[in-house]
Amino acid sequence: MRVIAGTYGGREIRTVEGPGYRPATAKVRQAVFSMLEARGVDWSCARVLDLFAGSGSLGIEALSRGAQTVWFVEKNPRAADCLRGTLRDLRVPESCFRVFQADLLKLLARPAKEAFDVLFIDPPYGLDLLPPALLKAVRGDWIAPEAFVLAEVEARADLAGNVPAQLIPQTDRLYGQTRIILWQNKIPDSPSTPAPSIP
Repeated sequence: MRVIAGTYGGREIRTVEGPGYRPATAKVRQAVFSMLEARGVDWSCARVLDLFAGSGSLGIEALSRGAQTVWFVEKNPRAADCLRGTLRDLRVPESCFRVFQADLLKLLARPAKEAFDVLFIDPPYGLDLLPPALLKAVRGDWIAPEAFVLAEVEARADLAGNVPAQLIPQTDRLYGQTRIILWQNKIPDSPSTPAPSIP
């Protein structure tokens, strides 16, 4: 698998094999970045969070396109080591990324020190991990106002009633057995205080 575009375009991304690992295909990655760029994402000032990162293909693609910083979260030590190897191969400056080998739901349970502009969430199929990840990300303030959240799930995933109300659907598309869903974080406006009446 190779990076599609940008600084590292054409360079190889290491991958791991095993249950639950499905690196995003070039077709899906191209569609993902087209969706985001069509909605005005400026990678040069974007902070990106790549959850259930696996090979890190989406986060690495964002770095290649100039993302300010990317945090990768991957629980499996072998996959996390593989991801670090790719970042070394590409000579990505260490100031531009962090790799957390951690349980994602535990990490998101902590209050965020900074919010992110783009979140990629690619959970293992069949474990229903997307709803709790979305809820914890919202409650912990990991998602900046107006930020985009993009999930890659199985085609048959049923999310009805399991998505926080402030995440407003933008698009929902099928690519074979893969379903790509994009939301935007629209935090409700605070009720305005009425101006005092003048007698």
